[in-house]
Amino acid sequence: GAVELLGLLEETCQDAQEAALLSAIGAASAFAPMSIPSNRVAPKSSVTMQAMSDSVPFLKQPEKLDGSMVGDVGFDPLGFSNVADIKFLREAEIKHGRVAMLAAAGSMVQDIATAPAYDAIAGGAKMTALHDALVKQGAMGQLLCWIGFLEVFGTMALFQTLNGNRAPGDFKFDPLGFGKKPEALARYELAEMKNGRLAMLGVGGMVHGYFVTGKGPIELLTNFQGL
Repeated sequence: GAVELLGLLEETCQDAQEAALLSAIGAASAFAPMSIPSNRVAPKSSVTMQAMSDSVPFLKQPEKLDGSMVGDVGFDPLGFSNVADIKFLREAEIKHGRVAMLAAAGSMVQDIATAPAYDAIAGGAKMTALHDALVKQGAMGQLLCWIGFLEVFGTMALFQTLNGNRAPGDFKFDPLGFGKKPEALARYELAEMKNGRLAMLGVGGMVHGYFVTGKGPIELLTNFQGL
């Protein structure tokens, strides 16, 4: 009987040790981080970065200026293309560029023209002073009449442009045949845009230079004196 009692006590002690060990493991697992399986997929970003303008790198690329027009460099800092028809804006730019090129040439001719007939009309006046002199003589009234007549056809052409039946600024005027080849036409169209833009800036400078110095552009360059 004593041997059986000792064996029973030994088995009881082993069971108690195993229970204590399992209890310790359970308590420790309560503080361990749980690993939860997840089937979630990271969402893809739906934000698309808008390109920046080539001409004004700190501004966004205007939506309507997609590079399809000749001379388009994404320059529209005031956002005119967002409120007006882009075809109307291009027609206006080409027209003003052409007028400015004529005006720049005329401003320089005033400084070098010496014909007696011209002197009798201008009387030595230049720039805005010449404009005032021609108004008094009545010549500007005739110019206004003829330019207004031409504007009638320009307005008709503009409506064709807005309807998509005509390219902006295209009057089919090419008496020397410069645009017979597509490659040459594209080159000359770009040259016209660049020279027109430069002329608009140049005429503004010529007029303001006359306001400050009273001299025409050629006279100012050949007889430059500090203010």
